[in-house]
Amino acid sequence: MAAGEPTSFGLHLPDYPWDAMAPYQDIAAQHPGGVVNLSIGTPVDPTPELIQAALAAAADAHGYPTTHGTPALREAISAWFARRRGVPGLDPKDILPTVGSKELVAWLPLLLGLGEGDVVVRPAVAYPTYDVGAHLAGATAVASDSLTDLPEEVRARVRLVWINSPGNPTGEVLDVDGLRAIVDDARSLGAVVASDECYGELGWGPWDPAEGGEPVPSILDPRVSGGSHDLLLAVYSLSKQSNLAGYRAAFTAGDPAIVAGLVNSRKHAGMIVPYPVQEAMRVALGDDAHVAAQKDLYRRRRALLVPALEDAGFTIRGSAAGLYLWASNGKPTWDTIGWLAGLGILAGPGTFYGEAGEGFIRVALTGSDERIEAAVARLAATAP
Repeated sequence: MAAGEPTSFGLHLPDYPWDAMAPYQDIAAQHPGGVVNLSIGTPVDPTPELIQAALAAAADAHGYPTTHGTPALREAISAWFARRRGVPGLDPKDILPTVGSKELVAWLPLLLGLGEGDVVVRPAVAYPTYDVGAHLAGATAVASDSLTDLPEEVRARVRLVWINSPGNPTGEVLDVDGLRAIVDDARSLGAVVASDECYGELGWGPWDPAEGGEPVPSILDPRVSGGSHDLLLAVYSLSKQSNLAGYRAAFTAGDPAIVAGLVNSRKHAGMIVPYPVQEAMRVALGDDAHVAAQKDLYRRRRALLVPALEDAGFTIRGSAAGLYLWASNGKPTWDTIGWLAGLGILAGPGTFYGEAGEGFIRVALTGSDERIEAAVARLAATAP
């Protein structure tokens, strides 16, 4: 760089997509009944009191926390996997708490040592941070729901495969056979499979145990893994099930060698979950009652929004699990976003999740009961 030239810093990432919503937020804000923001899946209900109490009780955290997580936390996570996810006997040493799941998604390719020439495969319609993680490592992101559909020259370079089941934004769920097929194919390539399972407790209909359905399967389920966690990582967050988005409370578990490597790298980088948050996680994972109560709230809100959207001309696709309704009225995404903004309703543009998201919107269930009812009334007023 020549003397006197301006210095350019930064990682040269794409613009943050949600910034494009600013004009529509301004339109929605003019509605006399106020904004109904169903665009981002941030919890609006209180953090359960027993979790707040655990955080407060651990507030005297004068020493450095452990990167690997306290033994008590890792044991609680192992017990939770056995009780809630159909994964018995998970060794606590093969578990690692993370500072929310988004940071792990973004940094995992780099921490795995991926770089130029390596391929990271993510779902065709997907959370954009999978692509960002590949970019940060200098690897190439490829959008595909099937490894077998990739050209052989691409398959040969696949080093990491992201699964997101239940999916964000589509709410699609991979059953045991679907998960096992991806695992078998990825293992044949020597690729790591990382399964983002943050919505695993939020299945609906056939995936809702409270309604007689089956639990959403985990990649570490023996029916999927074949009894070995080699090359597998499950990723989970308490943001949704326990309203802990502000705590940045998550974890990963699976392949012993990979987890050990992640622990070592994160020790060097100082990527540590604060001790009070670790204690809050431990308590949250031991209590199923608050998870069921929160899911009941979302179930009721979903039952209001689905028919309201359908009566307003939308078709709901996927949406078998998670906190979102993946919907289309047959019009371009941004036209629909603008129309909804005129009603004072904000939804997520499907185009934020890849080219295959054109024509779709993502409607979150994360509004208060009052705001959900307001959205339903406004949609009803437009119905033919």
